[in-house]
Amino acid sequence: MSSRLARSISMFTIVPVRVAVDLQPGDGAGALLWLPAVGALAAAAAALPAAAVREWAPHANLLGAVLAVALLALLTRCLHLDGLADTADGLGSGAPAARALEIMRQSDIGPFGVVTLIFVLGADVAALGSVQGGPWTPVGVLAVAAATGRVAAVHAAVRGVRPARTSGFGSIVASHVPLAAAVAWTVGILGLGAAIAIELSIPVGWVLAPQAIALAAAYLFRLHAVRRLGGVTGDVFGALIESATAVTLIGVALR
Repeated sequence: MSSRLARSISMFTIVPVRVAVDLQPGDGAGALLWLPAVGALAAAAAALPAAAVREWAPHANLLGAVLAVALLALLTRCLHLDGLADTADGLGSGAPAARALEIMRQSDIGPFGVVTLIFVLGADVAALGSVQGGPWTPVGVLAVAAATGRVAAVHAAVRGVRPARTSGFGSIVASHVPLAAAVAWTVGILGLGAAIAIELSIPVGWVLAPQAIALAAAYLFRLHAVRRLGGVTGDVFGALIESATAVTLIGVALR
């Protein structure tokens, strides 16, 4: 196994993989570049309960979606959800950048974070539970959505995007991903979306369009975060992942 893949699994999932603890900027960027693949596999595994429910108790699709979303959160240690909540609290405070970053560092979750988590998780469950198709549909759709969200995080680390702090996850990945790598992942994730759509008998446009909208929305959100905070942080990466995942799921569900 590649050392960067092992580091990505160790950093972003609950799978116990032994890697060096001391992270250098290149190490963090290398791990981030494996994140879309790691996220897709974790999401596919998390959606297996939803597939089983669709097969044996299709009237309980909503329950299957709850199990899938909960299992994905568990497999990823709720890492990105925590970032989403912290980012919502920081940006929602309306405070200057330094104070907003301080709020994001706090361990508690404020009202903006709570409401945002309820909305995003509720949207994930409702969308995944209502997607039309056979038993394997939630597996493919959740895998594509999760990978798309993680490609939004890769975009946020391209060269030229500065970190908001001199320490933390953002500082070791921001501005360290080559543009070519980000473009390659974008093409790859859209290709995966098209392939999954064909396999699941979903019109290709009903997967590619939500993916494109999710990545565009993530780009605009990142611009806002950089303007407000002075750069990106690990929490911002989590917010980008969760929001782009939700937008993709919502778009596919609206078919």
